[in-house]
Amino acid sequence: MKRFLPVIAASALAAVALPVIAQADHKPGHAKPGKPTPPPASGPNLTIKATPPVTVYRGATTISGNLKGPDNGGKRVVLRADGFPYGTDIRNVATATTDSKGAYSFTRRPPRNTAYQAVAETGATYGAVVSPAAFVKVRIRMSMRVSDATPRVGQLVRLRGRACPTHNGLPVRVQRKTRSGSFRTVRSTTLRAATRCSAYRRAFRVYRDGTYRVTSDDADHARGFSRPRFLNTPR
Repeated sequence: MKRFLPVIAASALAAVALPVIAQADHKPGHAKPGKPTPPPASGPNLTIKATPPVTVYRGATTISGNLKGPDNGGKRVVLRADGFPYGTDIRNVATATTDSKGAYSFTRRPPRNTAYQAVAETGATYGAVVSPAAFVKVRIRMSMRVSDATPRVGQLVRLRGRACPTHNGLPVRVQRKTRSGSFRTVRSTTLRAATRCSAYRRAFRVYRDGTYRVTSDDADHARGFSRPRFLNTPR
């Protein structure tokens, strides 16, 4: 996913920003409709950030920022969302009002990787002020259960769990922690349909102690990880 981020960022920013800018009021003697004259450097500007910028499915993130400039309190701010694939479903999702210092915030639970942008109405002088885009990555929520955490050497251990939201057919990698602390894929399986979300199962023989996890990712979600589980093989 990371190798495509610069391209996505550029295209998503344009996709989110252009519909907002096109709504600005045109005044005679200024630029043509749809291309309003940018406010002077001394005019207001709008910041935005996501905290945290990476969450898990159904997890919350706070979108906040400041309207900087004169008379920045009590201004209406509209939050726009552009979920992956970017540029195909841009919509207004929430409104807020800046406090006396121009600050605003929203709490959101994005269902997939999403770009957010804020638009503040500052009045007749400067009109709508548009923030940059803030990107939130949403990890697949993954669980993992083991049939026996203290297997005998060579015993067959069964792993099972779920991945939310539904991603039927997506590969799942079973990983083991190495001596260096990184994780290496040792087995794989596939997500299948379930009552809720998607489910997986995988069985393999364990011959020594080890810490295991499962992981999966797709274009619309960031890579998700289960909690690591230590399998102790008594000797």
